[in-house]
Amino acid sequence: MEVPDVTQQEFLNAYDLYADAIFRHCFFRTSNREHAEDLAQETFLRVWQYLERGGKIDNIKAFLYRVANNLVVDGFRKKRSSSLDRMQEEGFDPVDDSLPSEEVRLDVARALRVLDELEPQFRDVMTMRYIDELSPREISEILGQTENAVSVRLHRGLKRARELLESARVREGALLEAKREQDEYKQQSIKHARSSY
Repeated sequence: MEVPDVTQQEFLNAYDLYADAIFRHCFFRTSNREHAEDLAQETFLRVWQYLERGGKIDNIKAFLYRVANNLVVDGFRKKRSSSLDRMQEEGFDPVDDSLPSEEVRLDVARALRVLDELEPQFRDVMTMRYIDELSPREISEILGQTENAVSVRLHRGLKRARELLESARVREGALLEAKREQDEYKQQSIKHARSSY
C-alpha cells in the first residue's frame, strides 16, 4: 500500500522537526550514541511502516515518542541500562563548560546522579518532562496513561528526587566535616611533633 502524498509530506515535516529530539531522547535513555542513532532511525521506520499499512496518527510527536520509548524499553529488557558512571566513561559529559560556576556544574552533575538513582517509573516521566521538555499531556499520550497519572508520577518523582538530593547533601556534609577534623588532627600532630624537638 502506498502512503498518500499529504501524509508523506507530514511525515517528512515530522522528521525535520523531531529527528534530533528523538535521537536526544534515545541517547539520554541509552547513553550510547550508535545505539541511539539506530533507535531513532528504527522509530521513524516503524512510523512510516505504520502509515503504509493505513494507520492514522492524531499527534505525530506523541506517536514518535511512544514508538521510541517502546524501542528503548524493549532494549532495556534485553540489556539493563547503563549507570551515569558508565555514561561518563563512554564520553557523556553532563557538565557544560559554559556554565558560570563550579557550584552550578556540581549541581548539574548531582541532579543527573539523582535522576539516575530514581526508580524507572519516575525517571522516565521526569526525563520526558524536564529533559525532553514534553508536556504532561504529551507524556500521557506517549505512555498510554491518563494525564493525571503522569502528573502524580511527576509530583512523586520530584519529591523522591528532593529526598535523594537532601540525602546526598547530608552525606557530603558529613564527609567534609570528617575531612576537616582529619586535617585538624594532622595539624595538631605536626605542631606537637615540632614542639617535642
